[in-house]
Amino acid sequence: MEQGKDQRERAERGWRYACAQVLFVSQTFSNGPNGSLVREAAVQRVKMSSTKVGFRLAACLLNISEARKKDIVEKIAKAALYDDNGQKHSQATVLNIFSDYDYNRSVITIAAPIDVLGNYVIAACTEAFRSIDMAIQEGIHPCLGAVDLVPIYPLLDVGVEECGNVAQSVGASPYVMNCNVTIDTQDLAIGKDIARAIRGSNTRGLKGVQTMAFPHKKIEIACNVESFEDQDNTMTAHEDSGYISYCVLGKTFSYVSPQSIEAQIKKLASDFGINTARTALVGFTPEECKHCATYALKKGIREFWRMRGSLFM
Repeated sequence: MEQGKDQRERAERGWRYACAQVLFVSQTFSNGPNGSLVREAAVQRVKMSSTKVGFRLAACLLNISEARKKDIVEKIAKAALYDDNGQKHSQATVLNIFSDYDYNRSVITIAAPIDVLGNYVIAACTEAFRSIDMAIQEGIHPCLGAVDLVPIYPLLDVGVEECGNVAQSVGASPYVMNCNVTIDTQDLAIGKDIARAIRGSNTRGLKGVQTMAFPHKKIEIACNVESFEDQDNTMTAHEDSGYISYCVLGKTFSYVSPQSIEAQIKKLASDFGINTARTALVGFTPEECKHCATYALKKGIREFWRMRGSLFM
């Protein structure tokens, strides 16, 4: 009993600590020739079925330092859905799992009503601490520990402040999407130049975008795409602005579209005489995450990731 209590307390401390860190999620989601069309068709089917279900939803994109052992990754995901006796947790779903072998890092998307999400995340963190041996862990992506990043994002009828109360740290914010673009070179200096150019802190960069360049076979430009308040719709006033807006509790948020990020990186890469190799959207856009979570919980689909297919690279 004491050991179990210690593990839970350790998970809670680790979760709160990890929430306070700023790291980039380094994953890729490959689209085939018709990938965007297939993706949009699938999302539209979910949208038509995901009517409002009467609870307030949030999501956690749990980053763990394991990707090479699929059984361990799925065991951690299932800890958010079932207790130690195999009993189902109420109203929980894992929407997506993405694992990158080289980075040795996985992101597990857990969605649930805000009042119970914290308990499910702690359960998954506890399993991660129990299952991942950091003494032998290795990968090219920097990490803090077995549990590396634990952001909480509002999805439906819940605000950032309440998500912050659940996280008990700074691990809550408007939705942050991850879009990574691989350029056809192994020259890290070029990747860093491009990453610097599109960064939101650059006067000519893309608002809300944080970037890093990583060697990942070729060079991958990993982008954190932050949603930001845009009450006057200034960023989406023109159809070709490249920004997309959505609402949470009457507040309007905007973010730059993955297509705009790809186009800007492609343009900058061409100045160096190179092309882009592929574009990667990790998991979901904010609206996709909300619709998929609503659909999965309405239908009682706990292991939703099996329907859409988890990706292990």
